[in-house]
Amino acid sequence: MTEQLVSTNPANDEVVATFPVQTAEEVNAVVTRAQHAAPWWRDQGYDGRKDALQAWKRYIAKNAEDLVELMHRENGKPLTDARLEVMLALEHIAWTAKNAGKILKPEKRKTGLLLSNFSARVEHAPFGVVGVIGPWNYPIFTPNGSIATALAAGNTVVFKPSEYTPAIAKWYVDAFAAANPEAPAGVLSLVTGFGETGAALCRAGVDKLAFTGSAPTGRKVMAACAESLVPVVMELGGKDAAIVAEDADLAKAAEAIAFGAMGNSGQTCVGIERVYVERPVRDAFLEELKAQVKSIKPGSDKSSSYGPMTMPSQIAIVRRHVDDALSSGGTAVIGGRDSIGERYIEPVVILDPPHTSSAIQEETFGPTLTVTTVESLDEAVKLANDTPFGLAGAVFSKSRADEVVDGLETSQVSVNSVLGFAGMAALPLGGKGESGFGRIHGPEGLKEFTRPRAIATQNYAAPINLLTFGRKPWVVRLLPRMIRWIHAR
Repeated sequence: MTEQLVSTNPANDEVVATFPVQTAEEVNAVVTRAQHAAPWWRDQGYDGRKDALQAWKRYIAKNAEDLVELMHRENGKPLTDARLEVMLALEHIAWTAKNAGKILKPEKRKTGLLLSNFSARVEHAPFGVVGVIGPWNYPIFTPNGSIATALAAGNTVVFKPSEYTPAIAKWYVDAFAAANPEAPAGVLSLVTGFGETGAALCRAGVDKLAFTGSAPTGRKVMAACAESLVPVVMELGGKDAAIVAEDADLAKAAEAIAFGAMGNSGQTCVGIERVYVERPVRDAFLEELKAQVKSIKPGSDKSSSYGPMTMPSQIAIVRRHVDDALSSGGTAVIGGRDSIGERYIEPVVILDPPHTSSAIQEETFGPTLTVTTVESLDEAVKLANDTPFGLAGAVFSKSRADEVVDGLETSQVSVNSVLGFAGMAALPLGGKGESGFGRIHGPEGLKEFTRPRAIATQNYAAPINLLTFGRKPWVVRLLPRMIRWIHAR
């Protein structure tokens, strides 16, 4: 009997749906089907793919409440947060469909003096089949950043979602087929299962693979892809910091940071997990933060601010980090050990834990926040950079934001807000260090899912032909002089 994957509601363990755990042979068959569909999809051109992506976008939008309700049941997030996620995904599909043709059109390049009888251009060719391994925390928006971009660039896609959110992924994939009934099977496909299924996708003949998840799992994915030299995009974890300067609007900073830290139960890779605040405004900032957080409540009803922890094993990590921060000298100013339940975690804010504690050095992925007092913005920047991660961050200041941004070793920054970059389809998203590499979203994301192809065309025969064994003696004698004339001055 085929092994089954049972998806459940994290709020009450009710069964949402059941899926097969697909074997390596089954994954190979899905990838083969995607390979067969690739020439058809590529040959639709940018205009044809734009029409298909827009039809998909319209279908999702018209049926959005069905998807939202499913996201609430399978992922646990409140309905409003699910709607926001769907909206962001639709924004990115629309932008990618509209702009792919302009961004990826052939580019003319200069040929240089020696080959001036040539013309040159660079084309952006699709890889073929792109595999996407997606996460559970934002089960539509995050993988969509790779999937819609890869499709717009001319690739077919095989999507392996998290084992915690396969029903959401199936709805999303089925929506593409429903919106584009003329498309052959294989343009966008789904495979379901656990880690072994993801490993099988790496080895099934995909031409590129995009992974979103933790750094330890990312290393395993890279190792599997390395067997066949499959290039990868790694969207990994973060330990994002917010820096609050003495001249910041403290009320607005506290409001934004509370959302950045606690939204989606803190299960956001670009969420805020650390704050560095200048000493003169530390106490005032904490009072503003307390005022914001006191109204934040987890739950599954319509009044809840965020839902249950989607992945049960994450609760133990949150508990370990909170214990470590408190036992090593940190002070709980909001919540504490008793805030961590079996399904839900109340907000936790810990003041001045040691910088070496796991609550500062490791990704927590829960509704917790550390607040560290600093004597200067230079100290804040130094401490913000002192982790293995390099994903994103935020700066709150009326006059000194730019100098702080210049010092941060992250790939994204929000100024006087949080998460703004993630909602802008034109901006790239990616990391460095333990946060991964490669880019999704924006022009950089579109180019990430293509391979540049250089084309040089000889338009007429030149008097000096260097690309032949039959070079004339006078050409050979001229070369030393040309080197001096052109490059020695």
